[in-house]
Amino acid sequence: MGTRGDLVRAISAGAEAGRQRRPVTDCPYPQGDLRRSAWIRGYAKARPLPDETDE
Repeated sequence: MGTRGDLVRAISAGAEAGRQRRPVTDCPYPQGDLRRSAWIRGYAKARPLPDETDE
């Protein structure tokens, strides 16, 4: 599962991964773990949408 602190750390780690544009498959938590959901939430919030990128 995960404590509140673990969930906050997972959100922060996911957000950092999103800013670095790493693939979402880099999530270190297994399926069914609340930290996985938190990580993906942070990732999705931080990762720019395709129309927001500089191309």
